[in-house]
Amino acid sequence: MTLRRSPCGCRDGAPGGAASGGSVSGNPGGGASGADAGVGCGADGGVASGSDGGVVSGVADGTAPCACAGRRSRRSRAWAELLRLPALFSVPGDALAGVAATGSAPGSRTLLAIGSSLCLYEAGMALNDWADRDIDAVERPHRPLPSGRVRPAAALTAACALTGAGLALAARAGRPALAVAVPLAATVWVYDLGLKHTSAGPVAMGAARGLDLLLGAAATTGRARPALPSAALLGTHTLAVTTVSRQEAQGGSPLTPLAALATTALLTRQVTRRSAPPTRGHGAPAKDTGTASALKGPRRPPRNPGQESAALLTTALGAAYAATTARPYFHAALNPSPPLTQRAVGAGIRATIPLQATLAARSRSTATALLIAALAPLGARFAKKVSVT
Repeated sequence: MTLRRSPCGCRDGAPGGAASGGSVSGNPGGGASGADAGVGCGADGGVASGSDGGVVSGVADGTAPCACAGRRSRRSRAWAELLRLPALFSVPGDALAGVAATGSAPGSRTLLAIGSSLCLYEAGMALNDWADRDIDAVERPHRPLPSGRVRPAAALTAACALTGAGLALAARAGRPALAVAVPLAATVWVYDLGLKHTSAGPVAMGAARGLDLLLGAAATTGRARPALPSAALLGTHTLAVTTVSRQEAQGGSPLTPLAALATTALLTRQVTRRSAPPTRGHGAPAKDTGTASALKGPRRPPRNPGQESAALLTTALGAAYAATTARPYFHAALNPSPPLTQRAVGAGIRATIPLQATLAARSRSTATALLIAALAPLGARFAKKVSVT
């Protein structure tokens, strides 16, 4: 039989590459099963030619998958689970909400901030599984590291490389961005390696998400202080979700999801509260005196259609934020079992996106708010393929 190397790196004749039931014409009128003959995937989509031009039946039409392609697919799936790729859709909104809080529009430096955030977030995911590999071997043996699909050394190397890339992108965005990215990266590593299983863990995770929002503001405008209120609100939400996640493997008290539900209600009320309308227009109003002033009563501020539409959008997005988490939190409170708790945690992570959009709309950045909101259905779609917890 002629051995050929296929595009995927296999050679015809590699064991285990043939479709079951395939036969190779080794001599006129004689046949051998593909597995016995050791026929692998071929260069033309599965063909293994014999010395007399015979082919593997059932493989020549390209229906048998290549063994190497299958291994690559499994490896990609393992890394997607390790890095929790669907959760990445909750990251760009941090920087965008931070920019909106400063009253500015996103720019090229915002893209650098988003890239830095994505790298640091994924570094935290890889480092998290590396640090918890022994615990996961007992509680979650199906995870990529305990199941052997990803080597621990590879996960740690990825965490280091992604951290370096995140800091490099922040440095490109300027010193103010780097000044926020450095404590953000430090918080991620300290959380995963030391604080995760302590009472300070949720606080550290909330601080990391808040710093991520400030990174967008600092990178775009050089100023992070105007975004502090938005960062505090987003960090509070993350603190609540992280607190619930601490009991997702073994279940726990119903008080934890109830507290998260109450936190969601308070945050919804806070972010949808209308800011005080302006008391003066472009010019100073004329002063009325005497009886005319008394008859007219207090002067009302002029109506601003843009502000009203932003207020309506803020209310709608705030309702979407509350609706995303309300039912899963409530179900987890009724039955704090691991499956329902994990579902509540996943909902909390997905709810980060409408909360970010609400914060942007609250800052009168309608276009940015709609852009962030558009990430929610994408994240939900990919979460059906790879778990975010």
